[in-house]
Amino acid sequence: MKNPLLKAVYSPEDFRKRGHRLIDALADHLEDKLHEKSEQTIHWNPPEDELKFWEDFLQTGDEASLFSEITKRTTHVHHPKYIGHQVSPTAPITALSGMISSLLNNGMAVYEMGMAPSAIERLVVDMLCRKIGFHTQSRGFLTSGGTLANLTALLSARKATVTNDVWNEGHSGQLGIMVSEEAHYCVDRAAKIMGLGEQGIIKIPAGKDFSIDTSLLEDYFERAGEKGIRIFAIVGSAPSTATGVYDDLEAISAFAGKHGLWFHVDGAHGGAAIFSEKYKGLLSGVQDSDSVVIDGHKMMMMPTITTALLFKNGKHASTTFSQKADYLLTQTDHEDWYNLGKRTFECTKTMMSIHWFTLLKTYGEGVFDEYLTQLYDRGREFGALVETDPQFELAVKPVSNIVCFRYINDTLDTTTLNKINAQLRQRLLEDGEFYIVQTQLRGKHYLRTTIMNPFTTKVHLESLLEKVKGILGDLAQAGM
Repeated sequence: MKNPLLKAVYSPEDFRKRGHRLIDALADHLEDKLHEKSEQTIHWNPPEDELKFWEDFLQTGDEASLFSEITKRTTHVHHPKYIGHQVSPTAPITALSGMISSLLNNGMAVYEMGMAPSAIERLVVDMLCRKIGFHTQSRGFLTSGGTLANLTALLSARKATVTNDVWNEGHSGQLGIMVSEEAHYCVDRAAKIMGLGEQGIIKIPAGKDFSIDTSLLEDYFERAGEKGIRIFAIVGSAPSTATGVYDDLEAISAFAGKHGLWFHVDGAHGGAAIFSEKYKGLLSGVQDSDSVVIDGHKMMMMPTITTALLFKNGKHASTTFSQKADYLLTQTDHEDWYNLGKRTFECTKTMMSIHWFTLLKTYGEGVFDEYLTQLYDRGREFGALVETDPQFELAVKPVSNIVCFRYINDTLDTTTLNKINAQLRQRLLEDGEFYIVQTQLRGKHYLRTTIMNPFTTKVHLESLLEKVKGILGDLAQAGM
């Protein structure tokens, strides 16, 4: 090769040297975080300061320290005191499967550009369908995240239940879906992308426990009909993102069956409970749904971003995006499950199936049972700790690994308490020992934790509460 720069870019030896150094550095990072050799979970930096750092680094930074700086200046999800967003501390072996995907770079729109991962994806999807309780003719695929999967499911629902060909002809009548007011915001986003508008999103109030109030379904359905809205689908949350509470899927299924609605389960976070002998009962009724979403990067230890979308009736997995791209896709009389560009919203996607398959082949299904069961147990354990402390209250008794709690004081009004709880979270962020997030529920500000790390113990959770109390003392001294 005459081009020296390109020759350097593609040098196998340079890749080997850099790769060995990086693997060693990442292994050291894991050991440091998992064994808590470092106290910090996050080194907080305001956005403008962080932007300035990287602007300067691009011009004058040491290229040899690039990867170490990126690692240092991120949130460390493998630290047991990471109790924030619903992002899994990845199983280290999936970093290796991710490396294969990145280097081989097979886009998977057509079979020739992803032979192994396409076949592997079929096996993974069939396994997930069996675990849900679907039948042998059920199908699905992997796609880039829960947001895209939920959108695709609702597009499938519309195509399957609405009589006219909306995909090719559009529609003039008002269509709608029913969903809990506590559902993930991506369902709203999907409905609006589909042109349903605000009026086409029928939000059902949640009950005291923040699950959808199924006693209101008939009334809201009738009211929508009176307004000329044709409801074609209902969504159940398993669980809701904010509180970790599962909707009553059995009741929703019965309602959907009565009215001929598509029943979709957003199990992005908690659908993995199908693997847990202890907690799979939370998903009772999921086997009667028409479609289910499960994120691999939440409760299944995989890197972002990989999601399974599963259909009870396999034909719906292949007819949602019926169109023809002559240079890629050919029409066939049999089920060509292997040409994934016909099924997924995205044409090019990563070889994400190898994450799922690698974990299954290396550790077996039992690893998903152990992981989810332990974290759900820990969530309930943390809930019990909060319940016994008079300075705090729970939003709802946890049923999963998501726990929302807040500081309370009978002498203070809600506005003041909200301000204090927001300050508590900001102080925790700036301190960096723990990483938690926050949410608003019915006008009240809560500290929100999601226990994602299997190395998080009761001791860590007790330490978090003590940390919060220490900050409360500081705020009191400052007159806040």
